[in-house]
Amino acid sequence: MLAELADVLSRPRIKDKYGITENDIEELLVLIEERSEHVLLSDDIVVCRDKDDNFVIETAIKGKSAYLVTRDDDIKFDKKVALFLSQHNVSVVSIAKFLPLIKT
Repeated sequence: MLAELADVLSRPRIKDKYGITENDIEELLVLIEERSEHVLLSDDIVVCRDKDDNFVIETAIKGKSAYLVTRDDDIKFDKKVALFLSQHNVSVVSIAKFLPLIKT
């Protein structure tokens, strides 16, 4: 997941839009690596139409996440995925809905 995040943040349109530097990306990845809980994936969850999203869902479940924050429509709008995640106490939310939840 960190490699995908690095790839997305390194895209010129993202870097230009948000003024992100390579140093910013590196610092963020180090921070995430240091503060995140690592979970072992077994590739045993197959619930999403997009098979590449199954590892995100598996990570949320095995990491005992309360929220899966995403812009991905395959995760956000698939009722089967939402039901599956809710059975594991994971709520799917957009970043706009998540930010107010974490403001202190």
